[in-house]
Amino acid sequence: MKSSDHIIALLYDRGDRWWSMAELASAANLGEVRLDRVLTELAQRGHRMEFSPAMGIRLCPATALDAFLIERDLGTQRIGRHVICFPVVDSTNDTAADGARQRRSDGLAVLAETQRKGRGRHGRRWLSPPGEKKNILMSVLLKDTPEKLPVEAMTIATGLAVAEGIELALTGRGLNCQLQLQLKWPNDVMLEGKKVSGVLVEKRQRAGKHVLVLGLGVNVNTHPADTDVSAPATSLAEHLGEQLDRIPIVRAILRRLDVWVMEFVREPQTASDRLQKLWNRRCGMINQRHTVISRGRRHTGRVIAIDPLEGLTLLTDSNLSVRVHAQETTIL
Repeated sequence: MKSSDHIIALLYDRGDRWWSMAELASAANLGEVRLDRVLTELAQRGHRMEFSPAMGIRLCPATALDAFLIERDLGTQRIGRHVICFPVVDSTNDTAADGARQRRSDGLAVLAETQRKGRGRHGRRWLSPPGEKKNILMSVLLKDTPEKLPVEAMTIATGLAVAEGIELALTGRGLNCQLQLQLKWPNDVMLEGKKVSGVLVEKRQRAGKHVLVLGLGVNVNTHPADTDVSAPATSLAEHLGEQLDRIPIVRAILRRLDVWVMEFVREPQTASDRLQKLWNRRCGMINQRHTVISRGRRHTGRVIAIDPLEGLTLLTDSNLSVRVHAQETTIL
């Protein structure tokens, strides 16, 4: 283990408690000069530390995203075996897709504090207020053909993994999680009627092969103003009344993604059935009226079914059953 990884693990695991400099140096088996250099290196990695002549040193709250802290003891079979964190990128989806050219990049997770050109579905922008330590902007690369892991199923599974991961992370951190996370077809995670997360799953071609990129954004500590987005947004912090550490949430989402991806690879039909059952439990759209535009046509009616592979089925006002697919549909 690198000295910098060892030190950040010691500081992170200590939480808001202090280390004396002598204790920290001893625990890491470093001399004072070397410890100072490592702390400088950690600051360059984006970590902020608080120093006190009387108390010593501790990590400031709202920890920066850190690949080592995310990867360590993650326990996944495929997703998140390799993690890269950037201060800023154009798009985490683009960066993850470019990683397909590298060997052993399957399951790569790319995170950024800021995106210059974050995207949502159908060319819309994904907005996350600028600044570090705010939200989760993440993409995962899968070197599987869309036939093996269908885009629509992965869109549904990624949204469910986000909802499951958030709840597991908050419960695991001892927070009284009363959040009622719901899912809106095909790619939104909702909290009390407002959007807290969105998903963009893309099929890309790299090095002559098709790959999938699972992109997601989670409003953890802040959210865009209503004037900047087409539908109201919210954040986890707004509902819980405190700023949150993003690392446990990232890790929990990666673990749930890993479960769903591995289930689809091993037993696709069983996974599809289970996904549909669990997803629909969180979906408030069934039997609700909605208007959709699909392939340039507008349909209004009652949602009667949502299938992770086959899409949404609408019973229109003219009593026609219309099935629309996520990749070509916008809900108004």
